[in-house]
Parts: sequence; C-alpha cells; structure tokens
Amino acid sequence: MLKVREIMTEDPITLGPDLTLRQAAERLAGLHISGAPVVSGNAVVGVLTLFDIVEFIANTPGLPPDEAARDIEGDDDGLESVAAFYSDVAAGDVADVVERMRNVDRREWDVLSEHTVGEAMTHVVFSLPPDATVEAAADFMGRAEIHRLLVLDGDRLIGIVSALDIARAVADHRLTKRTYVFAPHTRYPAPGRA
Repeated sequence: MLKVREIMTEDPITLGPDLTLRQAAERLAGLHISGAPVVSGNAVVGVLTLFDIVEFIANTPGLPPDEAARDIEGDDDGLESVAAFYSDVAAGDVADVVERMRNVDRREWDVLSEHTVGEAMTHVVFSLPPDATVEAAADFMGRAEIHRLLVLDGDRLIGIVSALDIARAVADHRLTKRTYVFAPHTRYPAPGRA
C-alpha cells in the first residue's frame, strides 16, 4: 500500500504567527499555494489558508475602532462637509465635488498589514504519521472537509500532503492493487522459478 511519506511534499513552506496577514498572503500567492502550516520555534501551532484570510477580512469591521467611534459620534464639521457636498452637487459644481473626493483626509485602513497570522489561522492541526496509507489520508480529508494534512513524525513537521498530491498518485496509477486470479500451478511454476 502506498504510504503518505511517498507522495508528501518534504520540508513544506511554513509561516510564523507574528507575520502580518499581508506578508503571508503575498508569500502564499507568490508561491502559488493556498495554505501553509504555522510554526513557532519547532512547534506547529496552526494552519493558515487563503480562505482563513478572506474569512478574517469579511468578519473585520471596515474602520479601525477609534475611527469608527469618531464616525458614530459625529462632529459639526463632518455634518457641514456632507451638507456642502450635496449643495455643490445640486448647484452643478461637480468639479469641486470630484476634487474633494480625491483629497479624502482619512487614511485607508489596511486590515492585512495591521493583523497577524496568529489572529486568523486555524488552531486545529490535522495530521497523520508518515507511515499512514494514502487511502487513510484521502478518507481523513474527505471526512474533515480539508485540502491538506500535515505529516508529523512525533511533534516534528516533516511534510505536507494535499488533495492534489493524492490526485496525482491516482492519475499515475500508484494506488492500483494487482490481484492475481490464478496461483502458479506446481507443475508449471511461475516464470523465473525453475
């Protein structure tokens, strides 16, 4: 039976928990991979996927807390500028409105640069030992609805096996079992055994 160690990627790319989400996303995109183990020292502490990053962004407010609070409280200047905007549009002074829109005094909040891998990663680590069968890995991935498994030798990360690795093994017919219907007859030994 084909073992996980025979199809895994050895020495996988890893991320640190203190890396910003922007740095992690750039690294994953640059390497054309969709996720990586998160390692602190020699310990695997989680996994970060592009889905984790998207989910984190989707659940993060649009403004930093201090600016959001300022917007809720409001101020007289803010109300006057909103009123002036609509007055200018009604008066047909579109050029002034466009210029004001270009010169917004509020900085854009870069969520990815202000949060870390440790904040967005999945803390549950799915793993198998290197001697597990590829069939067991495929079954595990299907039941857990995941696309990758870490390969751990004890607590040490030695590889990663993905759904793509398993698909390649299937395409290469590496999971095919040969079953012989007839056993060699004693009068007619198998070739090479005389």
